Amino acid sequence: MTDTTLAQLSNLAVYSAMAVLTLAMTAYALYLARLAPARDATVEAPERELVAAGPGADTVGSDAGTPDAGTPQAPAPPRAPAREDEPVGARKAAGVGWTLTLLGTLLVVAGVALRAAEVHRWPLGNMYEFALVGSMFTLLAYVGWALRRDLRWLGLFVVGPVLLVLGAAITVWYTDASELMPSLRSVWLAIHVTVATMSVAVFTIGAALGGLYLVQQRMEGGGGPRSFMARLPEARALERLAYAAHVVAFPMWTFTVIAGAIWARQAWGSYWNWDPKEVWSFVIWVVYAAYLHARATTGWSRSNAVWIALGGFACIIVNFAVVNVYFVGQHSYSGL
Repeated sequence: MTDTTLAQLSNLAVYSAMAVLTLAMTAYALYLARLAPARDATVEAPERELVAAGPGADTVGSDAGTPDAGTPQAPAPPRAPAREDEPVGARKAAGVGWTLTLLGTLLVVAGVALRAAEVHRWPLGNMYEFALVGSMFTLLAYVGWALRRDLRWLGLFVVGPVLLVLGAAITVWYTDASELMPSLRSVWLAIHVTVATMSVAVFTIGAALGGLYLVQQRMEGGGGPRSFMARLPEARALERLAYAAHVVAFPMWTFTVIAGAIWARQAWGSYWNWDPKEVWSFVIWVVYAAYLHARATTGWSRSNAVWIALGGFACIIVNFAVVNVYFVGQHSYSGL
């Protein structure tokens, strides 16, 4: 099979993945939309029971005898309905979205494998390949996590960004197969850049969770209608999930910075050269370190800590989409 044929098959796999993931995103949106009836029922039923019981009624779960008996309590934020309480339409939409996500992930993996066969190396030599592999790792991270817990509600917010990256990769950042620069011909390409791509994938999921947490917190505080966000987990659960994602991604990014310094010593004779890419990689590390420190520090609200984490993800975007293209340095490997 010729390299031209492999390139055509790789592009076909990417385009097919985009079509499948678009359908998956639509199915996840329908899933969230159809959760509304069950969600409303779980919230309104306890209120009707309290009204019907009246004063003095002996009901199960009464507050009599507790320290706060007789004190008006704020209604608890609604939680996602249990799997058995979901409407049939919502459950079917989620199943379709999950199946299409698996298929789309396989197609992206195929696109990466065919690109690797085409270029005869690890496919991380330019922005197109980095975006393609990053999309693959993001989908694999989501699928792997979703196999351990119910994350169907998160599918829309993971598949959507992946689609944007794939669209930009195939239209704006696409680069034909080419030889690597001499400094990139090293085993560290597969080590350093692969771990960097994996960490960015997990940071992407963490950023999605962090953004949802900030919106959910505002809704729970009376900052707006909860017609949509009420279908997602409560704010505290979202924040814990975001923190868990960042706890996984930060050590990988730490390894990325250290491995990059070791590779720089071999390639350029110095561990640190104040290259724009090196500087921004360190900035990203500092911002995420500040997030983890703020998250563990008494006196810092979790919402302020999450804002720092989102700032770190903004630095990742600048590092990839701006520094790679517009800054000239030893890491000028965008291929554009």
